[in-house]
Amino acid sequence: MIRAAILTISDSCARGDRDDVSGRTIEGTLSGSEFTVVESRIVADDQDAIAATLKQLCARPDINIVFTTGGTGLGPRDVTPEATMSVCERIVPGLGEIIRSKGWEKTKNAVLSRGVSGIRNNVLIINLPGSPNGARESLEVVLDVLPHALHMMRGGGH
Repeated sequence: MIRAAILTISDSCARGDRDDVSGRTIEGTLSGSEFTVVESRIVADDQDAIAATLKQLCARPDINIVFTTGGTGLGPRDVTPEATMSVCERIVPGLGEIIRSKGWEKTKNAVLSRGVSGIRNNVLIINLPGSPNGARESLEVVLDVLPHALHMMRGGGH
């Protein structure tokens, strides 16, 4: 079983003004697969808070992958990619590239997502869009390659 954490990045969700639909959508998309969600958190759109939370999650031995949702756009408080890159030891550009490429086929605005992916402490971090549909569709694009990616990260062959 692959153990996942979901980190929702949203000022309004962190304040309790909005329900975390995107986080629940990711959890629902993972259900029935070889993934189990062991942690869900919400943090405001603050680069230091996002980075600190990612560090905490990636330090846990019971987490293999962290999915973030939100903060990947062009808005002034959209800083998830910067926070992610600041904590990663290695970047995995192909995941963000394919998410944007496949997203383009459904909505041209997908190219405006700045989501990145990377590795910290042998934990894979993947930035997903903040909209429930964008998060679900993006996760579905990469879901099948993630078990192999995690296997390779642990020293397994190609």
